[in-house]
Amino acid sequence: MAEGGPPRGATGTGGGGGLGEKETWELFSNWVCCVCVVTFDLELGQALETVIPSDYKLSDTEKSNICYLAFPDSNSGCMGDTLFHIRIRCTGSGTGGTDLRPTNHHYGAPLVLMPDPAYYYGFVYFRQVKDSDIRRGYFQKSVVLLTRLPYITFFNFIIQRIAPEYFTHGLASLEAACGNMNQWPPPRPGQQLHLPILGQIIYVRLPTKSDKPAARDGEGPVIKKSSSVVVIPSVHDLNLHQALQPVLNNFEMIWELVITNEPIVVMGPSPTLCANTVQALVSLLHPLKYASDFRPFFTIHDSEFKHYTTRTQAPPRVILGVTNPFFTKTLDHWPHVIKLGEISSSNPGTEESRPHQRSRSPGDLSDSRPGVFSRYKPFLQKDKTFARLVISNKTPPGKRPMEVQNVMVKKHALELTTSFIIPLERYLASLMPLKRDVSPWRPPPQLKPFDSELFLKGMEGAGPHLTSRVKGNWTGLYQ
Repeated sequence: MAEGGPPRGATGTGGGGGLGEKETWELFSNWVCCVCVVTFDLELGQALETVIPSDYKLSDTEKSNICYLAFPDSNSGCMGDTLFHIRIRCTGSGTGGTDLRPTNHHYGAPLVLMPDPAYYYGFVYFRQVKDSDIRRGYFQKSVVLLTRLPYITFFNFIIQRIAPEYFTHGLASLEAACGNMNQWPPPRPGQQLHLPILGQIIYVRLPTKSDKPAARDGEGPVIKKSSSVVVIPSVHDLNLHQALQPVLNNFEMIWELVITNEPIVVMGPSPTLCANTVQALVSLLHPLKYASDFRPFFTIHDSEFKHYTTRTQAPPRVILGVTNPFFTKTLDHWPHVIKLGEISSSNPGTEESRPHQRSRSPGDLSDSRPGVFSRYKPFLQKDKTFARLVISNKTPPGKRPMEVQNVMVKKHALELTTSFIIPLERYLASLMPLKRDVSPWRPPPQLKPFDSELFLKGMEGAGPHLTSRVKGNWTGLYQ
C-alpha cells in the first residue's frame, strides 16, 4: 500500500466529483461547500489528497488550515477514529462548484442557523491505525466536510455516515455520497425533509425563528428499527449537560463570561472534548447569536496563531479550544482558562470531572488538574436549586436520565439569557418613534438616544430579578 494511501480495496486518489460540470452541483451547494480528504505525506506532512467537487477553489491559506486542523495534535494520542469539528476563516473567493450564492432558502431561519459567509465549518473524521505496510507505521487520514451552515448535530451524523464507508470502499463511495447530497432539496426552515444518504433516509425538520424555545429539547439522531431510516430531531442542538459537565459548578460565571464577550481558552486532552465544550459555550446564549469569533479546535499552525497569541495587546475577544500543552505557556496571559479532564462515562459526576473555580496566579496553568482559572468575580450568585439538581453528588448516578439533565441545563441557560435581554428590549422599544409619527409626507423621525443611566434606573422596577430566580448584582453585569 502506498504511503498514507487508502486502505486495501480502496481506489486511488483523484480529483473527485463524478458529476463533472460545475453547474450540476447546484443542489449540493445548498448544503455543503466541498468534501476533502487529508492524508499524511512523509515529505510534505499533512496534504490535501482529494476535493469534491474538484473545481471548488480554496485559497492556499484555507488549504493549509484545513490540512493542519484535520489531524489532532500529536500529543493527543488519538488512536482509532476521532470525530470533531472546526471553524476557519474564509480567505478566498470560495468559487467553483459550490460558491455561496444569494438565496432565499434560509428565509425564516433563526439567526443562529443562518449561513456564515465569513467562516467555514468543518466536520472531521480522523482515522489512525497501526499499519506495518506503511514506513511511518501508522495509517493516518481524515475526511473533512466543509459547509457554511452551523448544523452541528446534523453534519456530525453525515460525516460519521460517509467517512467509514470511504475508509472501507474508497473514493467511489465518497463520490456516491456527494451524489446523494446533490439530490437533496434546499434547506428551507419549517419543512420536514427526507434526505437520502448511502442507502439510508434521513428525516429532519429545520427550525424556524418562530419556534418556541421548548422545541430545542431534541437530542441526537434516532435510528428506527429499520436501519434504513434515521430521524434527527434537531440539526444543531448539543447535549449541554454532557459538554459542559466540567464547568457546571461554575455555570453562572461561565455564562457571564460568554455574554460579556470575554476571551476564553479551553484546554483539553482531545479535539472532541474541546470542540464540544467550545460549541456548548457559544450555545449558552440561545436564542441570541454569539457574534464574536470562536474556534472549536485551534493549533499552533493556524494562520492566525500570531494574532491570537500576541502579548503586545489585550487578548482578542474569542473562544479557543486547544489540546497542545504548548498553549499552557503561550496563552498564560489570557484572563480566563478552562482546563478539562477526561470525563468518566461510568460516573460523570465525579469530582475529577467537575473542577471548581481557582483564582489565577503565576504558574497556575502548569497544574495538570482540571479547573476554571480566572480572577473574575461573578455578579450573579450560584443557583443553589440548579446546583442541587444537576451538579450535586448526592444524586445517585443514573437516577435521572441524561435527557432530563440536558433539558434542565438548557432551560437554566435560556432563563438567564432571556432575563438579561428582556429589559434591554423593553427599553429599546421605548426609544422607537410612535406609529403616528411615521408618515411618507414627513422626514423620518429620529430615534431617542440610548441613556445608560436612565436604563439602569429602570432596573429597580423592571429588571431581570422579576423573571429569573438567580440573585445577584444584575445592574453591575449590565454596566
